[in-house]
Amino acid sequence: MDIRIRLGLLVLLGVAVPGVSAHAQGKLPDGVTQEMVDKGKAIFAGAGNCYACHGQNAQGMLGPTTNLTDAQWVHSDGSYPKIAEYIKVGVTKEQSKSGIPMPARGGSKISDEEVNLVAAYVYSLSHK
Repeated sequence: MDIRIRLGLLVLLGVAVPGVSAHAQGKLPDGVTQEMVDKGKAIFAGAGNCYACHGQNAQGMLGPTTNLTDAQWVHSDGSYPKIAEYIKVGVTKEQSKSGIPMPARGGSKISDEEVNLVAAYVYSLSHK
């Protein structure tokens, strides 16, 4: 059997293949690349202010509801579009199920494109 067919079958079955990206294995949503995830991580840890509440490792600094590394979502279904939407609009203290508000864009002035990059990073954290 041709090596390309073998690799294709392994990727299709979700088997980890050295040298084949996570996106090729179907772990990132359509339109999201590893480059977006990497850029989003830098924004998360810098200009986006996300680290202030979620911590540098995204495991939360204000309690379990600020942990972004697990599969539990308090205000979103965890899909890439909903994560991006949530970052863009934030949540008021009154809307918050945990009582912890999140300002739109984390209180930063990041652009819609930067929000999408952060959303790609956040998605990657909880969809392993």
